[in-house]
Amino acid sequence: MRDMIAYCGLDCEKCDAYLATINDDQALREKTAKLWAQLNHAPILPEHINCQGCRMDGVKTVYCENLCGIRQCALQKGVKTCGDCAKLKSCQMVGAILANNPAALENLKG
Repeated sequence: MRDMIAYCGLDCEKCDAYLATINDDQALREKTAKLWAQLNHAPILPEHINCQGCRMDGVKTVYCENLCGIRQCALQKGVKTCGDCAKLKSCQMVGAILANNPAALENLKG
């Protein structure tokens, strides 16, 4: 499995926070912060949009680092991704991601 697949199966290489970080793209940071602030009804600023990947060493967004229940669960269980967890099929947390993003499930299987 590729290292840039997040615990939940999302592809970090397609995430705007990751793309803004690796390309040092301030315009993308600003656009992403505005969108994420609207979607989450939270004060998200461009300086919050920095991430080098969910399972990689380095900077992560505040959400991914501290608030993502899926990431915290996987770290506690010591699994590489949710695809390695025996409870994948019944997990409501990752189920919400997989229901809206079929590619994530394929990434976890891959």
